Amino acid sequence: MQTVLLAGGTGLTGTALSQLLIQKGYRVVILTRNGKRKGLPEYAVWNPDRGTIDRQAVEQADYIVHLAGAGVADKRWNTARKKEILDSRVQSSALLVKALAEIPNKVKAIIAASAIGWYGPDPSIPNPHPFVETDPSSPGFLGETCLKWEQSIDPVSGLNKRLVKFRTGLVLSREGGAFPEFRRPVNLGVAAILGNGNQVISWIHIDDLCNLYLRAIEDDHLEGVYNAVAPTPVSNKALTLRLAKAVKSSFYIPLYVPAFIIKAMLGEMSIEVLKSTTVSADKIRNTGFKFIYPTIEAAVGALTSGS
Repeated sequence: MQTVLLAGGTGLTGTALSQLLIQKGYRVVILTRNGKRKGLPEYAVWNPDRGTIDRQAVEQADYIVHLAGAGVADKRWNTARKKEILDSRVQSSALLVKALAEIPNKVKAIIAASAIGWYGPDPSIPNPHPFVETDPSSPGFLGETCLKWEQSIDPVSGLNKRLVKFRTGLVLSREGGAFPEFRRPVNLGVAAILGNGNQVISWIHIDDLCNLYLRAIEDDHLEGVYNAVAPTPVSNKALTLRLAKAVKSSFYIPLYVPAFIIKAMLGEMSIEVLKSTTVSADKIRNTGFKFIYPTIEAAVGALTSGS
């Protein structure tokens, strides 16, 4: 049985991925700061702030999946929170690099999260040239964060380890993240369209995202950066109305939430909520990866079925 060491395994993606890996016959060990946390399959303790990690966990690992990092949308951004978002990613990566360099190990590959925050706004809507993996990082906060995040894990390539990085879009899941927030007003009969609703969202269903990580573990040919997004980005308006139709049929009222209200509520974070980013899935599709949910209709249908 091969062992996957999973950093950031208690979050939305990590929880779903650990379940999939266990189903596929892998041993999963969650890296956690809190060894007393209940409900983990197996765990090992680490502390990126202090630079400590369970030596035995590294020695036993065949693969490392790195998802660790403070939630970008969990709290309003201020100077301290932005520092926490960046440091949590860079420090955890640095600790993994240091551990792999100093501890004898058999790790074959590291699969690391990044985000489509790497890219700037679409130059036009629609954008005839979706962003691809070779495009430069945006000069904004998330672009700079993603750049430093990716750079912080890059040194593992120099340790003769295969490195895969997934720039992840908006993850759609019943269990958390943005989808329940989109659904909340819909349950009350209101389709809340943000701003003018034209901003393009590059999204991915949680099942497809987990299958991407599984594929990256099992396929030695995957290496480098890939956009983890569905092949059919949609506007905020289209996503919202599709969700409303699935939940309420025709019994809902479209309501536009003005941009100035969103800015007042979210502050600097509103830039990302209102930003249009059309991202290409061509590179990962060209490897032969098949999406279970390639369209928003399929994804929303699955996420709302039986509810």
